[in-house]
Amino acid sequence: MTGEPERGGAAGVGAPSGAGTRRAGAPEPEAPPPLGRRGALAVALLVALADVTIYRGRGFAGAALLVAVAPLLLLLGSVGPRLRGGMGVVGALLLLLAGRLLWCGSEGAVVFGAALLIGFAMTLAGLRPHVLETAVFAAQTVQAGYLGLARIGRSLRVPAPRISRDRWLATTLPIAALAGFGLLFVLANPDLLASLGKNAQRLLEGLRDWVVERAPRPGQVVFWFVVAWVALGLLRPLVGRAPFLPAAETRPEKPGETGLPGTVDWHPVFRNTLLGLIGLFAVYLAFEFGTLWFREFPAGFNYSGYAHQGAAWLTLALALATALLSVVFSGRTRADPRAPRLRRLAWVWSAENLLLALAVYNRLFIYVGFNGMTRMRVVGLFGTTAVVAGFALVLQKIARDRDLVWLVRHQLWALALTVYAYLVAPVDAIAVGYNARRILAGDPAPSVMIAVHLIDAEGLVRLLPLLECQDPAIREGVHALLAEAHTAAEARAARRAELGWTTYQVAEVRLLRGLREASPRWAGLDARARQAALQRFQAYARRWY
Repeated sequence: MTGEPERGGAAGVGAPSGAGTRRAGAPEPEAPPPLGRRGALAVALLVALADVTIYRGRGFAGAALLVAVAPLLLLLGSVGPRLRGGMGVVGALLLLLAGRLLWCGSEGAVVFGAALLIGFAMTLAGLRPHVLETAVFAAQTVQAGYLGLARIGRSLRVPAPRISRDRWLATTLPIAALAGFGLLFVLANPDLLASLGKNAQRLLEGLRDWVVERAPRPGQVVFWFVVAWVALGLLRPLVGRAPFLPAAETRPEKPGETGLPGTVDWHPVFRNTLLGLIGLFAVYLAFEFGTLWFREFPAGFNYSGYAHQGAAWLTLALALATALLSVVFSGRTRADPRAPRLRRLAWVWSAENLLLALAVYNRLFIYVGFNGMTRMRVVGLFGTTAVVAGFALVLQKIARDRDLVWLVRHQLWALALTVYAYLVAPVDAIAVGYNARRILAGDPAPSVMIAVHLIDAEGLVRLLPLLECQDPAIREGVHALLAEAHTAAEARAARRAELGWTTYQVAEVRLLRGLREASPRWAGLDARARQAALQRFQAYARRWY
């Protein structure tokens, strides 16, 4: 395998322009440029950074350092980097994610950080980091890294110089003579021999200790090699034709480009479909607003059914509407002179879909109002928002005459940004803080979400005000819960002290400080009393489950 591009095909993946594609007729890309001293320094520093934060790291603080510093090293080793808007956006997302990892990290945030680092490398190569292209760019590091290592290996293969017998003798004979006579002189002096023997023994013991304790392990060397491979692939990518269709940003597709049969007049089909759906949505929205808005719900109302299954089905309806509008305004229909009539119908149906989205949010908030906020309800809000964002992108596609490739790329961006927002948001702090405020205001229903759900360090801090709750069942239950959390937090702190700085978490430190200050409140509770209080708390709170 060589660094030259294959004939008649792409030399790699990615694209050299903002649209992520190479124009037809453009010359094939050249092989990646040499690494150079700056690139070699960047690779070495990336290997060292990965060794400290990943191989030797034991927690999210190490990952935070990697996510924050690696972009600077990629920038150092790139070929003539030019500052671009996309680079700044991805860099800002990485810094925010690094702060989240240092505060209260998660495995999902680490995975997303790795994806963002690949996207940052794409911006250095002049590519726009679309989601699917980012995955392909990551795959090309296998070949690009191999080519980089092969080039380094070829540069290290220096032919051995030929040494004549005269030159060899002129070098080795004096050395042998000096060594032989020097040994004789040492042997002739017992004190000097003993001193040299001790120093030699100390030197050999030190070398042995270094090999045993500090020399890199075989697995560590393999890890270095893999990191160098990936770093070379990111710094010297194989940039060529994108493996995806080019995005014709404003040009209507030709009739033959659609996958629909060309002999069918689709305009009346889509017109009648939109008219029927407008009528159906109008009837359903009237029913939805009449039954679930501005009313008091009776005892026994099926909150779970309306909020879980019901909201999920309505969200699916929004997603299907998004797909249907994408099909209606594609290919032949976009070029049809009657398209403006369809657009007017689409705007009416779109307004109904936005009202349907409000209905989904209303159902979720009805459930929140019943017994409080949870992590999964926050997930539901984020998921509905992602669907609404996808629908808005379809409307933009229709209004600005974009094609399907543009839509898919931007909808994947919307999904990725939604996942990113969830990962960096203090979800438990928001949910538990909301529930605690309602309990302190006299509404005990959200206590069930405290009694039956796991809470992370950010959320546990928000329970401290409930130590003053007027409801004895909740107050005693929170005492026992925080006492258990205090024991676990002390154990985690001791474990972090053993593992080192890479396990540091700001949220854990704040939690432990707050629990230590409040610990006199539960000093008299032994393990049995704690379990009894927790059981009473759970039994009391489950009436709102």
